[in-house]
Amino acid sequence: MRIGKQDAPFTSICTSDAHSITVRGRDLCGDIIGKMDFTSYFWLLVTGEEPSEVQKLFANAVLAAIAEHGLVPSVVASRMTYAAAPEAFHGAVAAGLLGCGSVVLGSAEVAGRFYADLVGTVRAGTGTPGEVAAEGVRTLRAARQAIPGFGHPQHSAGDPRALLLLAMAEEHGIVGEHIGMLYALRDCLPETLGRPLPINVNGAIPAVMLDVGFPLAALKGISLLARTASLIAHLNEEASRPIGFIMSGAAAQAVMFDGDTASPD
Repeated sequence: MRIGKQDAPFTSICTSDAHSITVRGRDLCGDIIGKMDFTSYFWLLVTGEEPSEVQKLFANAVLAAIAEHGLVPSVVASRMTYAAAPEAFHGAVAAGLLGCGSVVLGSAEVAGRFYADLVGTVRAGTGTPGEVAAEGVRTLRAARQAIPGFGHPQHSAGDPRALLLLAMAEEHGIVGEHIGMLYALRDCLPETLGRPLPINVNGAIPAVMLDVGFPLAALKGISLLARTASLIAHLNEEASRPIGFIMSGAAAQAVMFDGDTASPD
């Protein structure tokens, strides 16, 4: 049974023969191993091109920015899975990544697609960035949806990671249409939403990465790659200083049962 398009059976990422392995047109052993740092290799794998120094700088910066933020849901899921199945290190990493969605960890992708759509609207000549941003916010609010990339439960005065990334963008002169749209959204919020909201790291990351040329379709990969490094660290700690069952016990104490109970005979 044929499902989906089947008329382009090609890949341009990797091939090999008895003597060599070729990745994106480069010899793995001759051109990459020991010669290219991993962030550059990641960029090459995704885009087919080596990053410029500025692109590598920002890729490194955003990977560091999103990797770790304490006992967030992905980490809790991972450590509790490892506590229950210590033989499945890979399963515990996967458990931490499977919740990468629109609320936590994967929200940079949601924000990036929102900004890119608004930028596309501006390019089509249907309004200024400010007008398009305001209309975008009104549309989201009418659907009772959050404004992606804004607000933070802890960093209410401003997400320090976002502030730094955006300051770096200004310093290195890479502010483009997507960061511009991020600022337009920020500036319209007091009027359209009724209150200001700080830009969070999941707003800064896609705006910065899109403006330095990273592909929109791969944005979620930034969060997945970065958080994988953090999960490995947490699982290594879990192996020697376990807290998975402590978290499980705390959840059992914190959440009250309010269902029906069986009546005694």
